[in-house]
Amino acid sequence: MNGADPSRGFFKDVKRLIIKVGTAVVTRTDGRLALGRLGALCEQIKDLNSLGYEVIVVTSGAVGLGRQRLKYRRLVNSSFADLQKPQVDFDGKACAAVGQNNLMALYDTLFSQLDVTSAQLLVTDSDFRDKGFRKQLDQTVKSLLALRVIPIFNENDAVSTRRAPYEDSSGIFWDNDSLAALLALELKADLLVLLSDVEGLYSGPPSDPQSKLIHTYIKEIHQSEITFGDKSRVGRGGMTAKVKAAVNAAYAGIPVVITSGYAPENIMKVLQGERVGTLFHQDAHLWVPVKEVSGREMAVAARESSRRLQALSSQDRKKILLGVADALEANEKLIKIENEADVAAAQQAGLEKSLISRLALKPGKIESLANSIRVLANMEDPIGRVLKRTELADGLLLEKTSSPLGVLLIVFESRPDALVQIASLAIRSGNGLLLKGGKEAKRSNAILHKVITTAIPDTVGGRLIGLVTSRDEIPDLLKLDDVIDLVIPRGSNKLVSQIKSSTKIPVLGHADGICHVYMDKSANMEMAKRVVLDAKIDYPAACNAMETLLVHQDLVQTAGLNELIVDLRTEGVTLFGGQRACKELNLPEAHSLHHEYNSMACTVEIVDDVHAAINHIHQHGSAAVFHNASTRFCDGARFGLGAEIGISTSRIHARGPVGVEGLLTTKWILRGSGQVVNGDKGVIYTHKDMTLQSVD
Repeated sequence: MNGADPSRGFFKDVKRLIIKVGTAVVTRTDGRLALGRLGALCEQIKDLNSLGYEVIVVTSGAVGLGRQRLKYRRLVNSSFADLQKPQVDFDGKACAAVGQNNLMALYDTLFSQLDVTSAQLLVTDSDFRDKGFRKQLDQTVKSLLALRVIPIFNENDAVSTRRAPYEDSSGIFWDNDSLAALLALELKADLLVLLSDVEGLYSGPPSDPQSKLIHTYIKEIHQSEITFGDKSRVGRGGMTAKVKAAVNAAYAGIPVVITSGYAPENIMKVLQGERVGTLFHQDAHLWVPVKEVSGREMAVAARESSRRLQALSSQDRKKILLGVADALEANEKLIKIENEADVAAAQQAGLEKSLISRLALKPGKIESLANSIRVLANMEDPIGRVLKRTELADGLLLEKTSSPLGVLLIVFESRPDALVQIASLAIRSGNGLLLKGGKEAKRSNAILHKVITTAIPDTVGGRLIGLVTSRDEIPDLLKLDDVIDLVIPRGSNKLVSQIKSSTKIPVLGHADGICHVYMDKSANMEMAKRVVLDAKIDYPAACNAMETLLVHQDLVQTAGLNELIVDLRTEGVTLFGGQRACKELNLPEAHSLHHEYNSMACTVEIVDDVHAAINHIHQHGSAAVFHNASTRFCDGARFGLGAEIGISTSRIHARGPVGVEGLLTTKWILRGSGQVVNGDKGVIYTHKDMTLQSVD
């Protein structure tokens, strides 16, 4: 039993449809009229007409019907001797002339029994060369449809001057299938239904048990895979002609269904969205599920591409980055459209304001990202730099060089701009990259990934950067310790902590670290107020925004502190107090001193002195220290790193904003001339530092 197909939901909006009736539907296998089948078809059309559909019919069968009638007349009018002679086939145009009259008489009789009026319209190929004819045709059909009359079209083969089908290259249509497709465009139909003697288009001849019905035709897939059987047993088109007509109409914007004219109610089932016949649609290729690539396959592909990237010259790698920057700016409008769709969906879903703020690409952001990439491109090439050079022995030179880590997995929430920064840093550092973004930024991530990877030349391959959109969840990716070298989570403390506790892969992240500002009793209060306000309100959703304000106890009840509190509240900041501040400043108590708000809220606490403040920050703070400057400067771009992969609060490998250098490791290269250890016999070690000396 066929159920509703979601991909055919648009059929509910169909108002005007064209039904093409094939010769094999009109006649039986012996060439006689299939009266029962034609009658059932007319009943379907009558029901559609009653439901308000505008139905136009294109019918074949005139030539076959005319031939049958002429055979009968010849039989009646011939003597026995005449019948013994070889029978010459009838002229096709004569068959058409006789058949057209009989076919329309039959339609008229059947429709009259159903209280429906029909009208005959005979056309030829040459008619459509006349603009005046086409305009009049449109007006006539509109008038007929307004009167609930069923227009019935047929090619006027009796007077057509066209040669055999497909031989005249100047032709506009070749048969009633292509005529139906042409009329669908001319008359602005919403749907074209081609009725055949089989269920639809099969992968091979329908009589072959191995052939399968194709429910949705995808030109890129099926065009080279389908094997057509014999042409129509009676008509001149057959399935090849139907497919050609269907493809032409579909790619011009008219959906087409090829289905059986034998099955009762098939047209109604098509309009109800049931999965009958074969659908042709210009967007069908977008409905095909893309073969999912596993995280493992993507990681392996990224490593292979990264090796090709590393083999390029420094200048070529620079060109790739500059190309990415240009591509981002060139596609800014498209990126904004997709990002705005994500933001709208997030708002409709009622997601937190701080998340929506991080999700949105604000005006000027694309330009800023592109400029950061250009800064990165113009920096010294980080790959292969000699960090240390040592002569181990005469003719034996050891170098310690910078080298890419390998394949990085970045798990990030909300912020699509992070994808751009991470991807550009991966390219600059020669690393392969897997990206697993949050579903709330799905469209933004997809377009940014496409823009960036399209700018990567084929010599490297777009698979250098993989966007994981498969069903692989984060826990599955974290098991790939044999193909992923470093995980960098960018998101909430909860996300980072979960990742750190769930993988053997090294993790670079900021599971702990609250941005603090300490106001000492000796501080210049005007400067302090500027710094505190900027640290909190410039971008409260950022991880470098102030979350805790520590105040020297001597400032309590002073005018300067009172003014600052008023200023914060005036800007819309909600204040919570630590154990002392909630009592002495009359603030609601903070539920924790280790809380990242990422919003217009912060904690205030009172400390004895600078030493108490330092102890507090050691316990709850992060990686960077600023003196008389806003915490908002803690950013890779502002540090001159070009971009940042994230902020690390780890004490191993990298700490604070992580740029290119944080994505590199070291590699030892030893150059000799055939030296062997041999128990260290005959080797005189010099261990001479050669770092600052040139090498021939």
